[in-house]
Amino acid sequence: MKLFEPGAKHATAQSRRIFAIYEIVYTCVDFGAALTFIIGSIMFFSDAWQIPGTWMFLVGSILFAVKPTLRLVREVHLYRHGEAAKLAQRLGGRG
Repeated sequence: MKLFEPGAKHATAQSRRIFAIYEIVYTCVDFGAALTFIIGSIMFFSDAWQIPGTWMFLVGSILFAVKPTLRLVREVHLYRHGEAAKLAQRLGGRG
């Protein structure tokens, strides 16, 4: 199995579960990033709220940076799961 292999997410019931969990987290992070940018934008309409608005933009930017990190971690997780499943098959086939 390779990293970023399209079929890896459907290989086993466990890999489908792993993929689904990461997709839920990814979507929550995406919503969080969008929400912080919207709130930060609204805060920028008031001079008194510009500093907190700037912090909201920073938090949103960090959340946007988390997204590709989650994808990479998910792919490594699926890769390791796939390699472990292959090993278990090989060992099971010998008995």
